[in-house]
Amino acid sequence: MGRVLLTNHVLSGALIGARAPGPASAFVAGFGSHFVLDAVPHWGKWSSHRKFMRVAMADGLVSLGMMAVFAAAAPPGRRLTVLAGMTGAALPDIDKPTREWFGWSPFPRKLDRFHSAIQDEAPRRAHVEALAAASFASAALTRLRRLPRKPR
Repeated sequence: MGRVLLTNHVLSGALIGARAPGPASAFVAGFGSHFVLDAVPHWGKWSSHRKFMRVAMADGLVSLGMMAVFAAAAPPGRRLTVLAGMTGAALPDIDKPTREWFGWSPFPRKLDRFHSAIQDEAPRRAHVEALAAASFASAALTRLRRLPRKPR
């Protein structure tokens, strides 16, 4: 059990939203990016469900915080697009809390099987997550700073 940390999906979604032409394309690109990131070698293969939950709960809270930070950092005319990118990128992992709390996934089994099959996880890759987070955050902030602050 494990996945690319949600925070990295949110941060990559912020970058996608900062670059996308509009909310619909940001959402779709963010959703697709989720699976690309999950296929890249990353941290996972937790030693216990308890450890996974401890990391996942902290990561979920950090992810929500990052969504707020990047929504606030986005110029008003781009905010919806940035939020759409982050939401699309995070959405495929909604199956984790629904499974934990309700015992089911909101996605078709085929998508769940695909999502699980593409994971390339190992326990000693926390540095990969940290480097990805720093890269996505700095790239997204750089892009957002270059956007005009006033709506066109």
